Amino acid sequence: MANRGMPRRGAVPPMGKMRKGVLKRLLKILFTDYKPLVAAMAVCIVVSAIAGSIAGVFLQNVYAVFGKVVDHTYAASQGWAEILKIIVTMIVIYALGWISSATMGIVSATLTQRFLRDMRNKIFDKMQRLPIRYFDTHAHGDIMSIYTNDIDALRQLVSQSLPQLCSTVITLTTLTVVMVYYSIMLWAIVVIGVIAILFATKKIGGKSAKYFMAQQQAVGKTEGYIEEIINGQKVVKVFCHEERSIEEFNKVNDHLYDVSNKANSFSNILMPIIHNIGNIMYVVIAFVGCGIYIATRNVSVNFGFYGLFNGYGGMFFPLSVSIVVAFLGMARQFANQLGQISNQINSVIMAMAGADRIFSLLDEKPEVDDGYVTLVNADIDENGNIFETDKRTGKWAWKHPHSADGSITYTQLKGEIVLDHVDFGYVENKIVLHDVSIKAEPGQKIAFVGATGAGKTTITNLINRFYDIADGKIRYDGININKIKKGDLRRSLGIVLQDTNLFTGTVMDNIRYGKLDATDEEVYVAAKLANAHDFITRLPDGYNTMLNADGANLSQGQRQLLSIARAAVCNAPVMIMDEATSSIDTRTEQIVQKGTDSLMLGRTVFIIAHRLSTVRNADVIMVLDHGRIIESGNHEQLIARKGKYYQLYTGAFELE
Repeated sequence: MANRGMPRRGAVPPMGKMRKGVLKRLLKILFTDYKPLVAAMAVCIVVSAIAGSIAGVFLQNVYAVFGKVVDHTYAASQGWAEILKIIVTMIVIYALGWISSATMGIVSATLTQRFLRDMRNKIFDKMQRLPIRYFDTHAHGDIMSIYTNDIDALRQLVSQSLPQLCSTVITLTTLTVVMVYYSIMLWAIVVIGVIAILFATKKIGGKSAKYFMAQQQAVGKTEGYIEEIINGQKVVKVFCHEERSIEEFNKVNDHLYDVSNKANSFSNILMPIIHNIGNIMYVVIAFVGCGIYIATRNVSVNFGFYGLFNGYGGMFFPLSVSIVVAFLGMARQFANQLGQISNQINSVIMAMAGADRIFSLLDEKPEVDDGYVTLVNADIDENGNIFETDKRTGKWAWKHPHSADGSITYTQLKGEIVLDHVDFGYVENKIVLHDVSIKAEPGQKIAFVGATGAGKTTITNLINRFYDIADGKIRYDGININKIKKGDLRRSLGIVLQDTNLFTGTVMDNIRYGKLDATDEEVYVAAKLANAHDFITRLPDGYNTMLNADGANLSQGQRQLLSIARAAVCNAPVMIMDEATSSIDTRTEQIVQKGTDSLMLGRTVFIIAHRLSTVRNADVIMVLDHGRIIESGNHEQLIARKGKYYQLYTGAFELE
């Protein structure tokens, strides 16, 4: 497959670029699908941010009242009464801010978890609708990284970064209004500091963002390689490739280290720079503010709009100690908020890289299914007329609506499959099957033999429409399979693959996977048919024995028997046996062969086998070579011809 092979996986992946509109698309989902929660969260953010940012106003008022008490403008009792009012007001506002923050935490948790749940559902739902080609060209570990790292990056964004950024913007806006109201000149110093911070953020933060995006991609590549090596650990050890796999992993891991190191280095450099710019700004404001105060210390200061308008009138304008002290606190808070923005930007960039990978998967073209012929339960009267029924009769028919006249015809499902001059290539302009023609009569056993890569499995992949042909036609009971809905087509096929896949659950659950509504009795019958019943009853809990890790507690032969039983329970009229006995020893094969003979009785069966002893009884044996059928006939006919099959069977020519 395109994504397999150590040299390919060990190569250092290039740094990709993020697609445009990722943030806009993400915000649209949040504001459209979660409008009430987002609105509630926005209100909480606004109240909390404003409550936390107007402390300077109250602090300035406290200093002003205290100054009037010192100057004997206020009596002590009057001054303390004013200060008490201010303190009570501050307590109320801070309490309101605390309530808003607590509520925001609850709303944020609900919004975040609901959003992540829905995103995982969307990803999994889309994944189930993707064509097999997608999984052939994407490492499984890389896909898993979308469910883990990329989803976690979105969690960080929704639960922390976006609320923090919104809160910071509101806080900065509030502080700006208050500072401009009190002193234009001191605010000008803050503006200069902001320009310096923005310049540093653009230069250093831009590089950090680029490497954080690369880090998110490198994590997926690294996990994909690890997953691949874990699955192929036996192969690695058999061929003594431990050192090679370590070497290849080091390449991938070194790339992850390189981009992560650069991303975090630039991020860690940026924060001290911003804090130091804030400290310098703090010192300059203190120096200038004190200078203005000393220069105008004999001027009686009126607060409010007078100070604002007077600020436009000359280089200096009246200030008080209370304003300077309050302004210093607000300037410090302003610088800290800017630091928060630069800190959250990295999380936003990582989340955007993750969202980009998620949206890339969601934007993949799903498996196209333009079929309109469906498979229905049928009943047949004594005259051979076919009727659709809701009852399970054990008989099936193809329901074929005709758009021309609106009529519906029913064709009994018999299992006749015809390939008519079929050409196919996995990659465009590279044909792997050439002019393949096969006719499988209902109940016939068709066997495919040939070297690896000859096209045996490819033919069966075309029958169940995992891939679509480039030229020619495939007909099922006389109907072009392109007209049949893929789900209905595959329901009519029972498949036993070379690689068994068992799922976490009981033995009975795994057999029933072939037919979810199968009764316990049907499961028992299928297991007996596959000769799996005896070993199942010897398991600790029989059919209720739990299987984990792809049935690791079973032998390879037992796992294959369960796979055959799973195909048997679906009771399909067409069976595909793709190397079904390749993992079973000769003695077990004889046991399984009896079961498969019963399973194949009365069904159209396609058999792919390397052991030629398993295809002797086939009605037709097709010998393939480089995507072409070079011989066909039954065992006796092919032996008599003394061609390629004869050479394979007698050992004069190795199958591989």
